Amino acid sequence: MSRFLQWFFRNRETGDITIAQAPNLVLWVVIVAGVLRWVWQPPGIAAIALDIVFKGGLIVWALDEIFRGMNPWRRCLGGAVLAYELTTFL
Repeated sequence: MSRFLQWFFRNRETGDITIAQAPNLVLWVVIVAGVLRWVWQPPGIAAIALDIVFKGGLIVWALDEIFRGMNPWRRCLGGAVLAYELTTFL
């Protein structure tokens, strides 16, 4: 593996290669809100509330990854999710 890829994917705490990891609490909330919105398809205010939880949670998760991500890959992933959410919000 090239030096750049090792630097990009190397976990700064354990030294292992980290591409994906188990979801944290915020991402679990986003997953549950997304599944509920998709399966239940509630009308009115419930749909708006689930959308706010979903999109707001993704923004919080993305900011967390940008500032506390384990490696540059995770930080870039957070930045991409934040950019996507902000462009679809506007």
